[in-house]
Amino acid sequence: MMTVIIVVGIVLIGLIGVAGRRREKSMSGWLVAGRKLPVWTSWFLQAGESLTTFSFLGLAGLAFVGGVSATYAIGYLTACLSIQYFVSPRIRNIAASRGYLTMADFFRDRFRSRTLSVIVAVVGALFLIPYLELQLTGLGLIVQLATGSASARGLSMVLASALVIVFVLWGGIRGIARVSIFKDFGMLIALVVVTVGVVAAAGSFPEVFAQVAKANDTLLTTHAPGFDAIWWVTSVAITVIGAGFQTFPHLWPPMLAAKSGNVVRSNAKWLAVYQLLLFLPVTVGMVAVLKIPATTIPNQVLFTAAQQALPEWLVAVVAVFGAAAAMVPAAAISMGIGSLVANNVTYRLSERGRFITTRVVIVAAMGLALAFGLIKSDIGALLLLTYGGLAQMAPAVAAGLGRRVRVSTVAVSSGLVAGTLFVAVTTFANIPLGSWDNGFLGLVLNVVVFGVVEAIVRITRGPRAGIATDEIPAEEVEVGS
Repeated sequence: MMTVIIVVGIVLIGLIGVAGRRREKSMSGWLVAGRKLPVWTSWFLQAGESLTTFSFLGLAGLAFVGGVSATYAIGYLTACLSIQYFVSPRIRNIAASRGYLTMADFFRDRFRSRTLSVIVAVVGALFLIPYLELQLTGLGLIVQLATGSASARGLSMVLASALVIVFVLWGGIRGIARVSIFKDFGMLIALVVVTVGVVAAAGSFPEVFAQVAKANDTLLTTHAPGFDAIWWVTSVAITVIGAGFQTFPHLWPPMLAAKSGNVVRSNAKWLAVYQLLLFLPVTVGMVAVLKIPATTIPNQVLFTAAQQALPEWLVAVVAVFGAAAAMVPAAAISMGIGSLVANNVTYRLSERGRFITTRVVIVAAMGLALAFGLIKSDIGALLLLTYGGLAQMAPAVAAGLGRRVRVSTVAVSSGLVAGTLFVAVTTFANIPLGSWDNGFLGLVLNVVVFGVVEAIVRITRGPRAGIATDEIPAEEVEVGS
């Protein structure tokens, strides 16, 4: 019965994505909806990217082993929006006046460098693959935990991947927006139901936290092994900087699709409040120490606790909404990967050729992420790898926001390459860095290299005047070299 409910739910999600519209045939309409999305559609689209399978599984697991250190996600998601409040409307308005469709378009135009745009496209696509894998891995784990079937895990991942491909290729950004509405209402219901059920099974507010303190008092501090204050501060810092300066390529189409900069600014205000929902899975993770064995695998904490507190049919419904939390970001991520490669790597093709390439890359990216996901990966580790790597673009984005770009392309590129290599090497070589976030240390190296190379360039070349470009509205930007 549970498997039937979940399968029907996943198919319903796919149908929502393709319903209501004819197939999008233009690149602009498919990717940014002609830059005409109204405030509510835009809000749900952007909200759909902030709560993912990490919110369902990874955060509860992190709270189970790290206690209140898990609130780093609430900290960075809320704080980054204070930066996005100023940055996102500016990016959206520049993009509208200059015709950008991707993040790499911004770099090509602002820094007058096709090479830099290709670097950004390649780095962005590569670092989004682990994030795409994370969503599919999380979806499969949700289904496996809900049904108790390892085979259901793999089948659900294949089914969901196929449906995501279909509704992304068919409906584009508007299809993702429709599913986002379903997903966000479902996430709210699911998280409230699970939290109330788990807490009620253990006691009641606020007494349950007194029990947690007796069971493991380190969970109420930032002193849990591996999740101390240094980890919390550096993890929050790198993700605030990365998300604040919009360094995640898959978030650009939702931002550029808004009908005005004011819509994006309004979204930033209310999304900050929306992130408070993350206290719910954190609560579940901490309270779960009272009900489930300490040896429970972190990613399995939320559903293990839910199964003890809720009836089977309700666990199945929660699993459907968890699947939606995976499919929405998976759709946006695959779209981001495809558009980056097609628009900025195979840029010499015609628009029709780039559109076809986008679709091919989306299918390939989903297939690659699915293959890696079936092998199984650590959800939290995948998230940190993506965030740490993509955050290395923050200095370059910041440099491109002014009325005139005053730094050299070679300095920006050098810092970006140094930072991303550091993150990749320390991650895959498993180099110990104590409690420090490797993305944060990579950004420090990035800025140092950026500054040194820029100083050398200025010494050797001397000051250069800006280069005039096409006329841009006064409220936008002026491009220089």
